[in-house]
Amino acid sequence: MTPRPRTALAALATLALTGLAAPALVAPAAAGGHGPGGPGGHGHHHHHDVRFATFNASLNRAAAGDLVRDLSAPGNAQASAVAETIQRMDPDVVLVNEFDHVEGGVAAELFRDNYLAVGQNGAAPVDYPYYYVAPVNTGVPSGFDLDNDGAVGGGDDAFGFGSFPGQYGMVVYSKHPILTDQVRTFQRFLWKDMPGAVLPDDPATPAPGDWYSPEELDVLRLSSKSHWDVPIALPGRKPVHFLVSHPTPPTFDGPEDRNGARNHDEIRFWADYVAGGRKAAYIHDDDGGDGGLGRGQDFVIAGDQNADPFDGDSYDDAVLQLLDHPRIEDPHPASAGAVEAAGRDGGANLTHRGPAAEDTADFTDTAPGNLRADYVLPGRRLRVTGAGVYWLGSTDPLFPRLIGTYPFPTSDHRLVWLDVRGARAHGR
Repeated sequence: MTPRPRTALAALATLALTGLAAPALVAPAAAGGHGPGGPGGHGHHHHHDVRFATFNASLNRAAAGDLVRDLSAPGNAQASAVAETIQRMDPDVVLVNEFDHVEGGVAAELFRDNYLAVGQNGAAPVDYPYYYVAPVNTGVPSGFDLDNDGAVGGGDDAFGFGSFPGQYGMVVYSKHPILTDQVRTFQRFLWKDMPGAVLPDDPATPAPGDWYSPEELDVLRLSSKSHWDVPIALPGRKPVHFLVSHPTPPTFDGPEDRNGARNHDEIRFWADYVAGGRKAAYIHDDDGGDGGLGRGQDFVIAGDQNADPFDGDSYDDAVLQLLDHPRIEDPHPASAGAVEAAGRDGGANLTHRGPAAEDTADFTDTAPGNLRADYVLPGRRLRVTGAGVYWLGSTDPLFPRLIGTYPFPTSDHRLVWLDVRGARAHGR
């Protein structure tokens, strides 16, 4: 499919706005960024519901070993505030983006045991008996000059941008068993193996799509971190496939837009995967398995997609590949805190076409402004019972500790959550 040119976005935005009224499932409490527990309260949800969440927690560190050091004992202020945020929203399953990968799950277990399992500032501890981590592409040297600056080495020439292997990784925590023997990872899937891949073009040459050499394309991986299909075993119902990733930001490049193109195709990967069948026939996982999600499988796509449907720098309609997908529902999670922040920050926010209420990230005011970057998107077969963004207003007593303004006490992203109906009622 040829992506639509950017100029068509304004017209599309106008069309799309008609569908942007907050659906009934975003109850006023949810729109305020709180769970049904009310302002500042514990985000408890109906016990038959399952809460999925994503949180780009900015727990990445500058050097290998730093995260383990910071999590080795209680008392790290940022880790405490991140844990408290998760505790107050109490998700059953949560993806944490920007959490450095450490072999053997060392960092994941330290964060769980020293922070999540310990009540922070009056929030109840949260118990995650299950977690999943795996290697990512960030910081792994490619051996090639991928940014074409004449030198090989450094973050821009790694398979995914990073200064050491595992930087900006991710972890999934779950209260329910993870079917680890059925997890599929796509860390090593090659970008060129996607039919119709939007390969970046070197504008200085007449040939199309030639930013990368054939030798580079033979090793260049699609995923800037990784793509994981993590099946979660839920009581009384079939598993839900938690499809998690963290596409590269569509910036930090040149007119070739190599990161924007890659962001688009990293997002497209899940669109094809959940379509299944012939659409997904090209996909192969790291263990040699082929194809996408089977018919009738339930799924939730989660992660910082680094793409807003209306604003920012993303390539053409990158995230609309998911939001407009016939098998995916967009629950339009919102918060009042985001509206307040857009007004407070001003700048680029004043000219945004997208609704401020749906922003999930507090970015630089001059450009791009606050954006909707983080998503928890259910398959249409799942029944959504609630959704929201944990973006408190400035009058909330928890605001200074958990949200704040730049420099942020937790992250420049907010936790996004989704409730779906759990075990099917008897007699149906």
